[in-house]
Amino acid sequence: MIYNFNLGIGWASSGVEYAQVYRARMFRNIGAEARFIFTDMINQDNIQILTENIGLLDHEVIWLYSFFTDHKVSPLTYTLKDVEKAFEGEAFTFTREGKKARYTFGGQGNFYTCYLQDETSDLVHRVEMVSGGCLIRKDFFDHCKLFSEYYAPLDNAAHLYARRFFNEDGSLAYEEIIDEEENVMYRFPDRVLYSKEEFVGYMVERLQLTEDDIVIIDRTTGIGQSILQHAGKAKVGIVIHADHFSEGSTDEDYILWNNYYEYAFAQHKHIDFYVCATENQSELVRQQFEHYIGIRPNVITIPVGSLSKLRYPGENGRKKHGLITASRLASEKHVDWLIEAVVKVHSVVPDVSLDIYGKGVEEEKLQKLMEKHHCDSYVKLCGQQKLDEVYQNYDAYFTASTSEGFGLTLLEAIGGGLPIIGFDVRYGNQNFIREGENGYIIPINDRMEQKEKIQLLADAMIKMLSTDDMEAFHQRSYEIAEQYLTEKIEQRWKEVVR
Repeated sequence: MIYNFNLGIGWASSGVEYAQVYRARMFRNIGAEARFIFTDMINQDNIQILTENIGLLDHEVIWLYSFFTDHKVSPLTYTLKDVEKAFEGEAFTFTREGKKARYTFGGQGNFYTCYLQDETSDLVHRVEMVSGGCLIRKDFFDHCKLFSEYYAPLDNAAHLYARRFFNEDGSLAYEEIIDEEENVMYRFPDRVLYSKEEFVGYMVERLQLTEDDIVIIDRTTGIGQSILQHAGKAKVGIVIHADHFSEGSTDEDYILWNNYYEYAFAQHKHIDFYVCATENQSELVRQQFEHYIGIRPNVITIPVGSLSKLRYPGENGRKKHGLITASRLASEKHVDWLIEAVVKVHSVVPDVSLDIYGKGVEEEKLQKLMEKHHCDSYVKLCGQQKLDEVYQNYDAYFTASTSEGFGLTLLEAIGGGLPIIGFDVRYGNQNFIREGENGYIIPINDRMEQKEKIQLLADAMIKMLSTDDMEAFHQRSYEIAEQYLTEKIEQRWKEVVR
């Protein structure tokens, strides 16, 4: 069995989660049985709907907190009718607005608020119970009650002090005790665990790993040590998803590793392999280990994504001068710079357009920027969508990210034949762009002002759309993409898991 460890997952998942989904597909295709373990407390949504949304199968997912119960990850089937059975015979008033339903009972401030899967269904994710105006409990469901949270008033706010996790028959599996400083204790029938780290370690212990198992850790923060201590004879691998060191704090004598990987690098004696997504990064890791630590670790290059096939435009062809970008709408992606650049390009290439795909915290800011420039006729926020059959309808891909460990969207873009414009930053742009052949890599440095970077983006875009042979650029991207076809990446994983 291959166990893949991560922290959390959400609606706007990061590249780490998407990388796991690509890996899951690889493992399915080569017949390698795998599980994907999430260790964060996830209580705003049923984990099943999040993992299904991104492409993981229910039986492939293990959630740390339900692992110690007999619940399997499953869709919501608990309904408002099931909720009502708990207070059958009592008088209540029912109201509903969108995804919230409320049962109000007699007395002062006594009601249940049900949070539903969506605006149209009666499927209940959680029920919040208020008595005398104070929140006292939250119950969480899949097909039956999975766990409850218990609250008490403290400093004029509801304070969470315990969680109880249940088996399907309603019996108590274990409980989590939480003090006012967010310290935790886990009480089982046969033991007490005094930290989240011990909790994770107990889970790994219960997996009963053998030399036939493989553990792949995607994020080590808070869980790496517990996993390594209990991995036994299993083979252990670390996936490096981002730039692994701070260049500004590194010299000939000292290297500052990225906090996310420092522990995993320090424990190199217990790591069987490291995985980088590009050969550039793999070779840099090898050289740095040799220079600063005196060893040359087993570093494997396996792209975090693959292409099932190359995709070509349909009968209507590509949208002329149509640009696409796709990412989380987060500050480090600098989507606002793209908008500013396209506004500049519009004065030279009047039919230019930019479609922005993704969701995130910057969405409102970007909307206001578009209103400021009155550019919503040619710049659009398109939300989170499945883009497999979308890229090839555009002329080029545009990115202003200043940090990209691999860039799944870049891979998908060249798979649709798109040339790319982006900054000269490790590692994605350097991996997918051949300067002047299928796009442009723009040199930048920390001393540059934002407006200068935006102007460089605009200049590159104007050059590409006005003077370059776009058909030749499209063809070159397809040629680069061929090495990332699924069957070729599958072969690399076979060599690891055989």
